[in-house]
Amino acid sequence: MMKTIILFLFSISTLAACTKKSEPMPENPYTPPPVVTVPISDTLSYLALGDSYTIGQSVSAKESFPYQLTTQVPGKLITTPYIIAVTGWTTDNLIYAINQDTNVKGKTYDIVTLLIGVNDQYQGMTQANYRIKFVQLLNTAIQFAGGNKNHVFVLSIPDYGVTPFANGNDSKIGPEIDQFNTINHEETAKANVNYVDITPISKQAANDLSLVAGDGLHPSAKMYKLWVDKLAPEVYREFKK
Repeated sequence: MMKTIILFLFSISTLAACTKKSEPMPENPYTPPPVVTVPISDTLSYLALGDSYTIGQSVSAKESFPYQLTTQVPGKLITTPYIIAVTGWTTDNLIYAINQDTNVKGKTYDIVTLLIGVNDQYQGMTQANYRIKFVQLLNTAIQFAGGNKNHVFVLSIPDYGVTPFANGNDSKIGPEIDQFNTINHEETAKANVNYVDITPISKQAANDLSLVAGDGLHPSAKMYKLWVDKLAPEVYREFKK
C-alpha cells in the first residue's frame, strides 16, 4: 500500500542553537518541506518535533538522531522523518511553526518524538512558562500520534554545560537543565507518555570530545548513535505489542 514519505529539505543555519547571550539569537525562518509520495510497504511514519538537537546541527541530516532511528528498530521500516525543528527554537517557536505548517494539519503519524527546552533555559525564560508550553506541545504530539500515547517519545534536554562552548560554566548550566528536565519528566509521566533520559549520555562529553560536533556545542553523530541506542528499544517495545 502507499505511504507518504516526507523529506525535510530545510537549510540549517550555521549558527549554534545556544549563541552567546551577548549576541542576538539567530532568526531562522521556517519553510515547510515539500511532500513526495512513493510506494512503500509495511512502514511506520515518523514526525520529529524540536530544535537544533532534532535537526542535527553541525552533522549531516542522516547522522541526526531521527534519521538514525529509522534504521535501528528491528523488523520495522520507518519512513524518512518529517521534521519540524530549527536551530534556536524555544517552545513558543515550535508551537508557532506547527500551527503554520499546513503539511501536518489533520495528519497523524505512527511515531512522534519531542525534544524541546534548551533555548527556553538559555534565553532565561521562566520554568513556569516552560511547563505550560511543554504541556501544550506534549498534547499536540499525542494528537499527531492519533491519540496513542504509547507512540509518543519525549527525550530529555542534553546538558550542554559540559561542552567546550560552555567554557566551564556547567556548575550553573547543569542544574538549570536538570530543573527544566524535572518539569518535562513530571509532565510526561502525568500524561503516561514514554520518556527517554539522554541527559546522562550528554554529560559523557565532559571526558570524551568525540561526542561533540565540530562547533564545540552540539552532539556528534557518535553521541546521536548513543541516544538512538536508548530510544530504539523503547520504540521497538511499543510496536511489538
